[in-house]
Amino acid sequence: MLSKKRKDSFNDSSIKVPFFIPYISKEDKKVVNNALDSVLLTVGPMLSKFESHFCKFTGSKHAIGVSSATAALHMSLKSTGVGPGDEVIVPDITFVATANAVLMTGATPVLVDVDKDDFTISIDSIRKSISRKTKSIIPVHFAGKSCQMDQIMSIAKKNNLSVIEDCAHAIGTKFKKKHVGTMGDFGCFSFYPTKNITTLEGGMIITNSKKYAEYNKLIRNHGITKTLRDRYVKGIPWEYDVVEPGYNYRLDEVRSSLGINQLKRIKSINSKRRKAFQYYVKHLSGIDGIITPTTHELENQSCHLFIIKIKKDEFGYDRNYVFKKLLAHGIRTSVHYKPLHLLSLFKKTKIYDELQNSKILFEQMLSLPFFTNISKKEQDVVVNELKRI
Repeated sequence: MLSKKRKDSFNDSSIKVPFFIPYISKEDKKVVNNALDSVLLTVGPMLSKFESHFCKFTGSKHAIGVSSATAALHMSLKSTGVGPGDEVIVPDITFVATANAVLMTGATPVLVDVDKDDFTISIDSIRKSISRKTKSIIPVHFAGKSCQMDQIMSIAKKNNLSVIEDCAHAIGTKFKKKHVGTMGDFGCFSFYPTKNITTLEGGMIITNSKKYAEYNKLIRNHGITKTLRDRYVKGIPWEYDVVEPGYNYRLDEVRSSLGINQLKRIKSINSKRRKAFQYYVKHLSGIDGIITPTTHELENQSCHLFIIKIKKDEFGYDRNYVFKKLLAHGIRTSVHYKPLHLLSLFKKTKIYDELQNSKILFEQMLSLPFFTNISKKEQDVVVNELKRI
């Protein structure tokens, strides 16, 4: 059983191995408390520092801290002029936020298939789904593995499309020595509690365009031309203008402080996750009915999720059977994700083809417990139960 410090995420005492545990250190708690002593609790110096550090880590020219990755996606789409009547290409297997951000602009998400081996967006599906209404592509660096960005950028250039990289799973992921998010027009990151680093809620946009960066800083704060800090320090507080319909998508000082401290540990965090990833692969390989993910170029991946595929056997035992058996023995697992085309909101959405890979993968995929400080003992519990099943 877990120690008192390793409680299940949902406080269920029957759980031996939780699906995730946020990695919060004593130092993290200290910087959060220090940030609470500030008078200016939003859009202040800690946010600027977090943005600067994030630029340095990713190699981008500009970073804009926001309230979530959903906000980051929405703002990025708005920045490139996506709106009613436009179409945006989105992989069928992704979190709903990717497609919701498209709907929030009034545009239509076009659902396309994914690669059968690594769940990233299918290049062939992108090519075949482009129409005269297509305005943008959102490649999702799924589970921390990069999409084929060279091919995607080539397609985008040929068809005059913007590219907004969904990097929610991919802090630390690289493609041909470039950090993901730096190849498209924008990169959008998530700091949700399940992510490799967390600010509880929060997100970041990166871009190499000064024009896009200035626009996003404007619209994250209601379209107001001056921040609260600037209005009090650099003039009369009520002397500002509103030049664009904007949103309340700000990132506060408390979360920014936590983000700075977590970002200091990102290389160590991702190293721990790679070792845990390799441990699972080593001990699960060769088990009948289980297909483990590849470890090819693992050093360039953030290893955000560990997803196995379970093939239905002659007795009818399938992914759902394995899920129930593991849960009965105190092991939490999940599925990332239910395909968008199966959700009520998207049943009338434009779909490129039969989504063959997406449908097959959804029946097979199972995400195992995986978090930064997962122990070998906890992994052994999972491995041994899968062998027994």
